[in-house]
Amino acid sequence: MSTTADREIVISRVIDAPRELVFEAFTEVGHLSRWWGPDGFTTTTRSFEFRVGGEWDFVMHGPDGTDYQEWISWTEIAPPERIALRHGEAPDDPNAFESVLTFEPAGAATRIGMRTVFPTRELRDEAVEKYHAVEGGEQTLANLAAYVTGVARKGSED
Repeated sequence: MSTTADREIVISRVIDAPRELVFEAFTEVGHLSRWWGPDGFTTTTRSFEFRVGGEWDFVMHGPDGTDYQEWISWTEIAPPERIALRHGEAPDDPNAFESVLTFEPAGAATRIGMRTVFPTRELRDEAVEKYHAVEGGEQTLANLAAYVTGVARKGSED
């Protein structure tokens, strides 16, 4: 058992699209803004720079009208296999968490894995219970799947 198991959320999904396309959906703000977040959420980007040390400063707008200030900094980018990031409300957020996304070929499809580690078990539990992080993560990956399979279909029709 991992030493961080009580602080982790792990979600995965097989997406019916090539790995390079699924990876690319994370690299450009024009892609991200079309699928990022759970069902009913939209995203407004303030700044975006996809590189190690680069940041994405954005606001997620909930379906109930609540705005959530968000910030991501990329700590590792290994195309098209892996992205590691730090995610919080701002760069100095003491409750920021770390996520690693992996992109593995699954035949013509892609298995995406998302492993998130929180600073404490209590913060993980709060994310799960108060913010529905597991369901939200699953919905986000479902939105990604719908987006990239639509892009892949459109590309094959051109």
